[in-house]
Amino acid sequence: MIGFQPYETFQLLIETGGVERANTLLVAACDAYARRARPLAAEAEQFEALAKRLFPTAAPTARTKAAGILASAQHLTPSLEILIYENLGTGLIPHLERAQTLSEDVLLRLIDKGNADVIAAVARRPDLSNTTLARLFPINSRKVYRALAGNTAISPRGAYLTALTRSAEMDHDVAAILARREDFDAALLTPMFFDLPEEGRINVLRAHARRNLPQTPMMRTFEEVSVATDEFTGALMKLYSENRRPKITRLLTQITGLDEMRCAEIAHDTSGAALFVVLRAFGCTSYDGLKVLIHATSHDADRSKTLASFARLFEDVSVSAMVYVMSVWRGDAHVSELTRPEYMRFTEPSRRTPEAKPTQRGGTVGDQALEALDRLRSIRKAG
Repeated sequence: MIGFQPYETFQLLIETGGVERANTLLVAACDAYARRARPLAAEAEQFEALAKRLFPTAAPTARTKAAGILASAQHLTPSLEILIYENLGTGLIPHLERAQTLSEDVLLRLIDKGNADVIAAVARRPDLSNTTLARLFPINSRKVYRALAGNTAISPRGAYLTALTRSAEMDHDVAAILARREDFDAALLTPMFFDLPEEGRINVLRAHARRNLPQTPMMRTFEEVSVATDEFTGALMKLYSENRRPKITRLLTQITGLDEMRCAEIAHDTSGAALFVVLRAFGCTSYDGLKVLIHATSHDADRSKTLASFARLFEDVSVSAMVYVMSVWRGDAHVSELTRPEYMRFTEPSRRTPEAKPTQRGGTVGDQALEALDRLRSIRKAG
């Protein structure tokens, strides 16, 4: 058989040779089989019987080494695949992530074993069938859902979209991963807005641009209330420049109807994304809103790109959209409505178009933001 003595000889050696000889035989047999380009059916059957006998007999280190060698074989039966994954040890997860093809039967068996790290490695594979996915999504594990959220081969639609969104509500890491995906509607992460990093918050705001949104009672209230923009932005700029954030919290509580804890988060949000929602909801334009954001946001790094992004958002995001976001924060609206056809995004994000249009349109606005920032810095230095 494949260059060795007949199977009966191997069996005799196993019975009389002890563990050391079993180790040598196992490694040698696996190496010979892995080198075989296309073994005959009889050879595969004999080797499978031999491997099933040798693997339990050999020492753990030999089993791991032999399994690693056998994993490189081109033609493996499901039984041999199971032997490999049961004996790979710490090399199992890297192999699951590197292997080009794995049988569905093996993946399902690995899932049934219940090891969260192994199941997460399975969930990261790009070739998962619907049967395998149906077995993965009911698993209550953060590791597994983080892997599923980061797997761009899984289209977030239907039941999968619902499951991922619910998982994002319970795990901030899942929410952050989904916020970075171009094929995921980041507007569904509005309830988790304050748990997202700055980039994720900006993506949530962009997801509300140029789309129909459900009507909420808060929208009618904002239509009836007339806000003196100059006085409003002036008061905020003064309070931010004096770092009187508790006072800002009380002011936001009075004018937004949000609870004090949420308003405190907005007042202390140095990224500016949460404050943008309030400013735009009250009708602030880019000129007035940027002046407030310049005072409110962090100055530890160059904020030019961030301010330019906010400038574009003031143009792209409507007032009613940000009122809707505040309604979700208050619990008056549910983002699950956004999955209905009339409220979904009109166009999916493109990898080329968003880079061309915002650059062309946002250059002037970005320059205005930078000029405003320079003027304010000059005023501060003069003062």
